Amino acid sequence: MKYHQINSALFVKNRKKFMAEMKPNSVAVFNSNDIYPVSADSTLPFAQHRDIFYLSGVDQEESVLLLFPDAPYESEREILFLRETNDHIAVWEGEKLTKERAFQVSGIRTVYWLQDFHKILNEMMTYADTMYINTNEHYRASVETETREARFVKWWKERYPAHNVAKSNPILQRLRSVKESEEIDLIQHACDITEKGFRRLLSFVKPNVTEYEIEAELAHEFIRNRSKGFAYTPIIASGNNANVLHYIENNQQCKDGDLILLDVAAEYANYSSDMTRTIPVSGRFSERQKAVYKAVLNVKNEATKMLTPGTLWKQYHVEVGKIMTSELLGLGLLDKADVQNENPEWPAYKKYFMHGTSHHMGLDTHDYGLLHEPMKANMVFTVEPGIYIPAEKFGIRLEDNVVVQEKGEPFNLMRNIPVEVDEIETLMNE
Repeated sequence: MKYHQINSALFVKNRKKFMAEMKPNSVAVFNSNDIYPVSADSTLPFAQHRDIFYLSGVDQEESVLLLFPDAPYESEREILFLRETNDHIAVWEGEKLTKERAFQVSGIRTVYWLQDFHKILNEMMTYADTMYINTNEHYRASVETETREARFVKWWKERYPAHNVAKSNPILQRLRSVKESEEIDLIQHACDITEKGFRRLLSFVKPNVTEYEIEAELAHEFIRNRSKGFAYTPIIASGNNANVLHYIENNQQCKDGDLILLDVAAEYANYSSDMTRTIPVSGRFSERQKAVYKAVLNVKNEATKMLTPGTLWKQYHVEVGKIMTSELLGLGLLDKADVQNENPEWPAYKKYFMHGTSHHMGLDTHDYGLLHEPMKANMVFTVEPGIYIPAEKFGIRLEDNVVVQEKGEPFNLMRNIPVEVDEIETLMNE
């Protein structure tokens, strides 16, 4: 891995939290992701399943974690299974985890090779009453591919039909949504790498540059700072492209007078950052662009203040909608009749701001979190309002990542990334 090794104490702590929520006499199993084929002998780069990483720190394919807090012997309460490595694998694929190295990474002392998994699982099942299966229940999930985890669940249900079944996901949704201090530091590091990439762009962007050249500059800066690259597919949308919310072609020339909406961010050690900035191709905003920009910035600043413990997700978005409505009225994009006659299910402001303002983030860009439960301290959220005006051929979105505090306003992990109009114009014209 490119990143510096994470202290195993974080993963020890995470496992203790998870096991404290398990039912008596129960087992939980977590699988690595598959390596997905493209065609012939080509594969996509491996990306670890975030749940097994959260609980073990293991960032390697064909790994399995078994947790059994009530096992009769202490050595059976945490077990890691790894693909057996050898000299041939080391030559052709590179170094894999040895048992000793796996302990250093995870803090788990009992490590077996993967070929022993079914035998040891069978023994654990004779002691246990319940199995925790790890299904994907994220509110945005839409999965058509049968994952390694899904294949295991199907196999286990056929092999052990007499056991009770419980779900890991509700536990993980709550645990992963509230970050440990070590996790916040890792997200901060990802944000700091993103800052370096953005500052690099401010002196690079000029009229006639292409969106893909901007993407290349960011990739260069991210990777040279120990990131694997982008935390998600980058959006580099100049001109009217910004009005396509998930524009990812990044193949157009950036023209003088246009704005570029940049929804781009680095990952670090599997932790995401998630930034959006909107900058002028020429280095100067027009007066109209500046007015809309400042309206979006005001919504972002006011929305950020609402992210406090006890806030309810649904009500938060209602309040943000009120602020956005006021700004759109001031810009002349809405009038009083639009607001008075609006459909409560799709308020008038949605014509220009049609997406949500915030989402959880962490190991996943759209991280775990139960939206019906009140916000808590040490949750990390994006704040990302936007105004999109196809008739004027530009859109503006601004986005920061913030940590909910016990008291007061959230802590902005992107506080050092330029966002004010004057600062952006100054840096682009130095």
